[in-house]
Amino acid sequence: MKVHTQETQASMTPTKALQFLMEGNRRFQNNLKANRNLLAQVNETADGQFPFATILSCIDSRVSAELVFDQGLGDIFSIRIAGNFVNEDILGSMEFACKLAGSKLLVVLGHTSCGAIKGACDDARLGNLTALISKIKPAVHAVQKPEEPQKRTSQNLGFVDKVSEKNVRMTLENIRKMSPVLRLMEEDGEIGIVGAMYDVASGKVRFLEGL
Repeated sequence: MKVHTQETQASMTPTKALQFLMEGNRRFQNNLKANRNLLAQVNETADGQFPFATILSCIDSRVSAELVFDQGLGDIFSIRIAGNFVNEDILGSMEFACKLAGSKLLVVLGHTSCGAIKGACDDARLGNLTALISKIKPAVHAVQKPEEPQKRTSQNLGFVDKVSEKNVRMTLENIRKMSPVLRLMEEDGEIGIVGAMYDVASGKVRFLEGL
């Protein structure tokens, strides 16, 4: 499989980019990886890159965006931080990827059994991790059920996954609220902005909405 060029990136639409990722995840689930010569892709991308999508995901070692979407060198911009939330620096990276580098799709990818989400559920405190966890806490408070305190901990994986999905949805809201650049690009149809959840047990990505 060849790397993306300026021409193929320019011909890409947000809908087509989403379809590319869906197809890649189906290949991943079925262990049918696209045939790529990665060393050749190193050479082919030496003078430039034209990624068609930008993916914000967690640092979890099981959730490498390039792997779960079966993409090669130069195909996607990958932004990773525990809890897949946004701040000024991450938004700036997204604006570079979409406005300046031509990416057509922005994906916020959460996942099941997320350690950062578990930490937020348990109000974990440890050095700089405490400040990071505080950025995810709003998603914990936004999930109202169950009400019993003993069921709102990391031991309740169903609750953890609900919080993880809520965190993805709130991150999407924050992107649109905090970045006029990306919001206007979405409104003009230049890019798509979608959320998704990755199941660490099955390898399947479930998109929370279409385009």
